Amino acid sequence: MPLRFYRIPTKLVVDSGECTLDFMSELAKAAIALFIIVDPVGNIPIFVGLTGNMEDGAKKKIYNIATLVSFVLLLVFAFTGQEILNIFGLSIFSFEIAGGILLLIIAIRILLSGSMHEDVESPESIGAVPIAIPLLVGPGAITTTMFSLQTYGIVTAILAVVIVLSITWVILRYINGIYRFLGKTGSLVIARVMALLIAAIAIQYILSGITHFVAITHLVFSFI
Repeated sequence: MPLRFYRIPTKLVVDSGECTLDFMSELAKAAIALFIIVDPVGNIPIFVGLTGNMEDGAKKKIYNIATLVSFVLLLVFAFTGQEILNIFGLSIFSFEIAGGILLLIIAIRILLSGSMHEDVESPESIGAVPIAIPLLVGPGAITTTMFSLQTYGIVTAILAVVIVLSITWVILRYINGIYRFLGKTGSLVIARVMALLIAAIAIQYILSGITHFVAITHLVFSFI
């Protein structure tokens, strides 16, 4: 039986490569934005302070709980975020503006005080509160995940959550060594640099939400 050779269309190969590059670019944008908001490196001094007097086994358990709770929360909002908005009659643009304002407040607070430290009333639940909520998964992380879902799609949003929280778990796992390497000053500097990036992302969210709102309003009035 003679061999047959089939030619793969060049356009199909090019389109496939471009789609892969676009997907990787969107995934990188979503993951980087979420990582900056979650900011596990900048929060290292807080995590160390909250668990400083505990044994290594207890610390590992706390950090495992914190990562798991954060993962579940962000996935819940990734899957049901739009439905939650629909229940309250909200658009993603209004949520984007509100989230941007909250992010800006968070950034200003970190810049002024150096942290988002919250008083701990229940040491037994420290993994869930305050490490998972609100230090890792606060309004900023929730807003960013929902925005990634609307902008890039559910696959990209979920992968971004998995990537960021996997990196966060590794950082928490080796937090004592990282803290000794960076030192208190280095950690505080990183926290403030991250705060500046958070502020920039917040302004971008606010401007984007206002732009879309104005555009939709203008479109509605043009038909009246």
